[in-house]
Amino acid sequence: TSPIVHCKTFEDNSGALELGTLPKMRPRTKHINICYHHFREHVRKGYININAIGTENQTADILTKNLPQNLFVRHRKSTCGQ
Repeated sequence: TSPIVHCKTFEDNSGALELGTLPKMRPRTKHINICYHHFREHVRKGYININAIGTENQTADILTKNLPQNLFVRHRKSTCGQ
């Protein structure tokens, strides 16, 4: 048998959070390729947990956004240490 891995994800986007957790399709999401729906199946089975997080606590923003200095320093410390 293969090992089962459980993952936690942290999401600050309410649309992405809803898309990953609710099993309904909408006209604006029908363009998403069917191969990406395996993510929903893993969420349903409990292999992936999606946790809502405030945008000020989203450490990944350091890689994608122009942050104010205080948030940049805080996220840098949490990622790299001192």
